[in-house]
Amino acid sequence: MDGWIRRNGTPNRRDRRYRSDVSSPVSTRTPTEIIIGKAKSFLTLTDRGLYCEPGGFYVDPWRPVDRAIVTHAHSDHACYGCRHYLGAETSRELFRLRLPPDAKYQFVRYGETISVGGVAVSLHPAGHILGSAMVRMEYRGYVALVTGDYKLGNDLTCQPFAPVRCDLMVTESTFGLPLYRWTDQQLTFDAINRWWQETKDEGRVSILYGYAVGKSQRLLSGLDPSIGTIYTHGAVEKGTQAYRDTGVLMPPTVPVAETQRGTSYAGSMVVAVPSAHGTPWMRRFGDASTAMASGWMTIRGARRRRAVDRGFVLSDHADWSGLLSAIAACGAEQVWVTHGYTAVLSRHLQSLGLDAAALTTRYGNEDEIDAVADASGAVTVGIKEQIV
Repeated sequence: MDGWIRRNGTPNRRDRRYRSDVSSPVSTRTPTEIIIGKAKSFLTLTDRGLYCEPGGFYVDPWRPVDRAIVTHAHSDHACYGCRHYLGAETSRELFRLRLPPDAKYQFVRYGETISVGGVAVSLHPAGHILGSAMVRMEYRGYVALVTGDYKLGNDLTCQPFAPVRCDLMVTESTFGLPLYRWTDQQLTFDAINRWWQETKDEGRVSILYGYAVGKSQRLLSGLDPSIGTIYTHGAVEKGTQAYRDTGVLMPPTVPVAETQRGTSYAGSMVVAVPSAHGTPWMRRFGDASTAMASGWMTIRGARRRRAVDRGFVLSDHADWSGLLSAIAACGAEQVWVTHGYTAVLSRHLQSLGLDAAALTTRYGNEDEIDAVADASGAVTVGIKEQIV
């Protein structure tokens, strides 16, 4: 079982040897590690990430460790260089795309319970991207839930968020301010398709920016292919192929890299990563209208800072109402708030009578090294981008 467990719940006898792993849990803890209430000796925050001591594993570590349970395939949660990874079955293709080929992997179905060092572990749909999962851990009758990133609402490209009852909930807070409230995604898709049609009528190409894994595939699922041809940036196409290989229905796309020199893109849609904006790769498209899809488009001035023509509000994270609804549905009395507006959300939860605290982590930078082909066909690597 590659350093984890046998599915019948019998602990793997090799578990003990992994206690002397890439990072010794004892040696890596800092004086400011967080240990709260009943979670003491169960789940702690170290300088490598959240560590489950009885199980001998980390959840979404930000530095290489021996055993990591990973909530989803974005690089701020899926640390490259770990020896053993555990993830949801539907994340298999994305892990293969983004994590080291020589590591050991184990994948489990949503809701399947396995035993790791006496800790009952199961993964549950988070609704963030394909394969995203919340990690439920039960030890001696106490249940902790690490959500990773999540969203509520409809998304055809991944399973919806499923609340899990728990005592302790470790939640994100990317959009943890009351001003962030999402509209129905279909209204956003309708607006995007109207913009595309209008741009086509003007004889121009539409270029829509979204994160290569997750956001772009969600955007593709909402595009109307009857309007015209849909082209994709190379990084977007790789992520889209991983979705297809997992069984997610995607509209027909044409990788830009496979088009002939002199191709006319007028009237078409190009889905690209944000870091492609303003690069030589863009020159081939000629007269274009550009747009960004992100929760940050809620803020006045965000579109101007991105130097795009249009901004569409669409996020793969929960908004303010979604965060509060998810926390209430999980029934936790104790909440640790990570990456985002941690102070605001934790204070609000305290006002509701919950035992809430803000944690400092390294999540939130969904960085990706994009390969951007320039006009001559060369490849430039090393551009980092964040788009949520």
